[in-house]
Amino acid sequence: MLDFFTHDDCLRHETPTGHPERPARLSAVVDRFEADGLLGECSLRTPAPADDEALARVHDRRYIDALVRVAPADGLLQVETDTVMSPGSLNAARLAAGAVVEAVERVLDGAARRAFCAVRPPGHHAESRTVMGFCLFNSIAAGAAAALERVGRVAILDFDVHHGNGTVEIFQDRPEVLVCSSFQYPYYPGIRQDVARPNIVNTPLAAGTGSRDFRTAVERDWLPALESHRPELILVSAGFDAHRADPLAGLELEDDDYRWVTGLIVDAAERFADGRVVSTLEGGYDLDALARCAALHVQGLL
Repeated sequence: MLDFFTHDDCLRHETPTGHPERPARLSAVVDRFEADGLLGECSLRTPAPADDEALARVHDRRYIDALVRVAPADGLLQVETDTVMSPGSLNAARLAAGAVVEAVERVLDGAARRAFCAVRPPGHHAESRTVMGFCLFNSIAAGAAAALERVGRVAILDFDVHHGNGTVEIFQDRPEVLVCSSFQYPYYPGIRQDVARPNIVNTPLAAGTGSRDFRTAVERDWLPALESHRPELILVSAGFDAHRADPLAGLELEDDDYRWVTGLIVDAAERFADGRVVSTLEGGYDLDALARCAALHVQGLL
C-alpha cells in the first residue's frame, strides 16, 4: 500500500493571476488520480504542519522567524523575484514539509512501504537561509534530515527540470546524504550546479535533450552513485517540468520517461533500501502533462 499525502490547505497558497505555480496544479494532480482510480489503491493521509524543530534541522531559525514575521494577513507579498506569499502560504509550506517528514516516519516505521506527497508550494530551491524559485521551506530536505535521526544514509533523487540548488546547499557537506539532480543547463537557477563533492551528482542536460539522452545520462550518473552510497531510504523531488509540453523549460521528455525513471528508482530502492521510497511534488506547469506524468509516477511506486 502506498501512502498518499495531501491537504486542501495547500490550495490556499495563492499566487498572482498568470503565475505558473498556482493552486490548479495540485487540483489537476488529485483530480487525475481520482479519475484513474489511483486514490482507491492508496492509503489517504492528511499531514500536520511541520513544526519549527523539523524545519530547523535544515533552515536557520532566523530564516524561519523572518518568514513568520513577514507572512501577510491579507493580500499578496512579493518576497523574492519569483516567490509570493499570501495569507495561506506559510501554513501550506509547513504542510508540504510536514507531509514529507510524516511520510518518512511512516515508511521507516514500516506502516507503509512508499509514499507520495501531493503538496505545494514546491521546496527544492529553498536554501537554508534563502527563499527562492517559488519555494519557502525545503520539504525534501526536511524529510531527509528527519530520516537521518534514524538511519545512516539516504539518497535524494531530483528529476525536476530545474537544478535542486537548495537541496545541494543544505547537504553538500553531509556525506551521508547523496543528492542526484538532473536539470536543464544552462538555465535557472544558475547556482550550485558546479558543486564538486562525492555526495553531489549533477547531471546537466542541454536544451532539446530528449528521452534517449536523458535516460543514458541518468543511468550513467545515478546508478554508480547509488551503488556506492547504498542508501537506506530514497527520497524523490518529483518535478514534471522536463516534459516537452511544459511552458517554463526546454527539455523534451515524454510521458513514458517518467514511468521509466520511476522504475529505475524503485529498482534501486529494492536493491538498497528495502523498497522504501518517499516522493514529493516539485515542478510541472502544463496541467495536463503534470497530471498524466504524476499519475504514471505513482503507478510506478504502487
